[in-house]
Amino acid sequence: MPAAAVPVLMYHHVSPNPGLVTVSPQTFRAQMSWLARHGYTALSSNQFAAFLEGQPVAEKSVLITFDDGYLDNYRHAFPALRDHGLRAVIFAVTGWISDGMPRREAECPAHSECMHRIESGAADSVMLRWSEIEQMESDGICEIHSHTHTHTRWDRQIADPEKRRSALLADLVASRNTLQQRLGKTSQHLCWPQGYYDAQYQTVAHEAGFTHLYTVRKGVNTPHTAPAEINRIVVKDKPGMWFASRLWTYRHAGLGALYTKLRGD
Repeated sequence: MPAAAVPVLMYHHVSPNPGLVTVSPQTFRAQMSWLARHGYTALSSNQFAAFLEGQPVAEKSVLITFDDGYLDNYRHAFPALRDHGLRAVIFAVTGWISDGMPRREAECPAHSECMHRIESGAADSVMLRWSEIEQMESDGICEIHSHTHTHTRWDRQIADPEKRRSALLADLVASRNTLQQRLGKTSQHLCWPQGYYDAQYQTVAHEAGFTHLYTVRKGVNTPHTAPAEINRIVVKDKPGMWFASRLWTYRHAGLGALYTKLRGD
């Protein structure tokens, strides 16, 4: 039986240092083990896009996503995904990625420290490198898409609508071009920083060449879901029963919609 709905999971950090938007390596590995043991298929972005167009996918399907592109995704999430035969999508802030050798042993600070280092110009110490991205992509475990080039909330920076539109377009084009130059592929998938978007943002994203736009809005995804407003589920650092219940709920379209309306946590 094909899937009626596909949950899209949203992670940021997989780190031993607790903090905001963080799941511990132990919890993440347990969650990936649960998916593998219960026969889930982790879709690629192309497979998920095809599902939204009405093409069938396995009944137990899921899309695993990460935002920002932190070093801990390589250090802790990548091995767990590989060990359980799963794959994921990383929405990377392309302007925060540097060159250098892959790091097999490296510190993975808490979220607040990561933000401090990025703001102070030391992003390389906490963000992915192109060599690490290339390894994850070549192994078929992670694919990289856009989270913009600068992670700027232009609605908070520029009041004039036309100037804001130009800045956003330049940001998105820079991100897409960087991915093309570094990875040799054209990305059509974009995740909004902090989940913010409006009608103008969507129009500009389409002008820049993005067709599938990911939000932080909770909800189900069915073949009727608009590609410009893809729902995701925030994954928490909670015991296995919480994870199992959310997966079961959000792959049942009617139940997931009702749950989102009543609770949505």
